[in-house]
Amino acid sequence: MADNDEEEIQEAEPVAEPKSRARNWIRYVIVSVILVVGGVWGAKEIQQRFTHVYEYDARIAGSLITVSSRVAGWVTKINVAEGDEVAKGQVVFAIDSRNSELFVDQLVAQIQGVDAERQRLRAEKDLVDKKTAGRYRTQKSELSAAQAAVKSLEPQLALARSEQKRVKSLYQKKIVSRKSRDQALARMQQLAGEYETATAEVQSARDKLLEAEADRIQLNVLDGEIAKLSHEEGVLRSRLAQQKMDLADRSIRGPVNGVIDKVFVDTGEYVSPGQRLALTHDPHSIWIEANVKETEIRKLKIGQVVDVGVDAYPDQIFSGRVITIGNTTTAEFALLPSPNPSGNFTKITQRLPVRIAIDQKERLLRPGMMVEVNIDIR
Repeated sequence: MADNDEEEIQEAEPVAEPKSRARNWIRYVIVSVILVVGGVWGAKEIQQRFTHVYEYDARIAGSLITVSSRVAGWVTKINVAEGDEVAKGQVVFAIDSRNSELFVDQLVAQIQGVDAERQRLRAEKDLVDKKTAGRYRTQKSELSAAQAAVKSLEPQLALARSEQKRVKSLYQKKIVSRKSRDQALARMQQLAGEYETATAEVQSARDKLLEAEADRIQLNVLDGEIAKLSHEEGVLRSRLAQQKMDLADRSIRGPVNGVIDKVFVDTGEYVSPGQRLALTHDPHSIWIEANVKETEIRKLKIGQVVDVGVDAYPDQIFSGRVITIGNTTTAEFALLPSPNPSGNFTKITQRLPVRIAIDQKERLLRPGMMVEVNIDIR
């Protein structure tokens, strides 16, 4: 039996030896593959360090616009919810506008009243103009006629006085008769009376003309009242425009074509001027903000191509390009300064903001998402 066992063992040994060799060969292959993969990966990593700048803590940014109210009042209607798309100019909130509408109606009525009063004054001016214009022309004509009569009597009266003196002198010398003297005197007295009458008529015509001119001055008074009403109307129209603006501001509209990110009020709340009501952004206006180490900033240039990996979509690759390189480190924008009064100093590598343009793809990218950027500096 012992001999048989030894023979079986001798027969089993040649079978175990090929299996051991196969396992060793597999180990060699696996180790070789690992070494090759590691070498390739290491070489690629080294190449990446020399040809790319990598940042893993970048974020997608966008213009988050605050929708606020310019007027105070109660919110009566909310037309959007978070995530809704809004068009520029679309009404998203409505604020109680009853008082504003009443003020608008009141100002419109006042303007209409001023306009009606102006029309009345213009009609009165036309009436006064027609009445006084005829009277003024008549009195002016009468004055001209009276003045002409005075002018025509002046030489006649002067001649009659001269004749009366001559006849009187001749009468005293007994050259002419008493009758001739009396006739000359009567003629002079008659012309003197006519002259005085004509002079009085001139003064009367002049007084009447002044009265007519005074009536015409009423036209200037009416013009002043009309101008005053025009000024009042201008003031009222300015107030009306302001009130209409207040009324329009009670319909709060979307500032851009975008998406509502957050709504901060509910229907029935009282809001104040400048209070934040909602946040919105344009999904097509986005970019990447990356803070790059100051030791690598010298390698960057405007226009360099960037490979972008988005944490939310690891199976997709996005591309971008550098559009802005910051001129000040992020530490300078800190709210709290970091002085060093003790003299103890620990050097910390600073970072500068770099803005990277990226194209939106099916509106997958949203502000605040974490991304990794790999900037090609070759």
